[in-house]
Amino acid sequence: MPRYERRPEVIDSLTPEQYHITQENGTERPWTGQYNDNKRVGIYVDIVSGEPLFASSDKYESGCGWPSFTKPLIPDHIVEKSDSSLGMSRVEVRSRHGDSHLGHVFPDGPRDRGGLRYCINSASLRFIPVEEMEAEGYADWLDKVEG
Repeated sequence: MPRYERRPEVIDSLTPEQYHITQENGTERPWTGQYNDNKRVGIYVDIVSGEPLFASSDKYESGCGWPSFTKPLIPDHIVEKSDSSLGMSRVEVRSRHGDSHLGHVFPDGPRDRGGLRYCINSASLRFIPVEEMEAEGYADWLDKVEG
């Protein structure tokens, strides 16, 4: 198994927006993220650690302005924390190994797919298309995105 970890050199190479979102718990403006309308087949990994987080097969159009997923690819790669910022009670979603702020999870997703909506900032992710997954070391998850 690959080793996923938080690497200072990767953090230093983040764009200002990626840094603000992943390291300072920021949020990109709705409808502006590069993956909001992405319909390609593949997986989404943490931009800091590379750990696999979400599969395109679990992505859906929620209408919220951010990429939305019904479940994580590997539940153990997601950490949920209570978030009472902005005067509301929410559940923050972070990557386990990269400790990147990803977004939030809400209980208003599709009922027939578990009822959750993982509302994720594009800037916290890197998309790996299915045709590049093996070369990039993600062949173990091909069955989660194909077919």
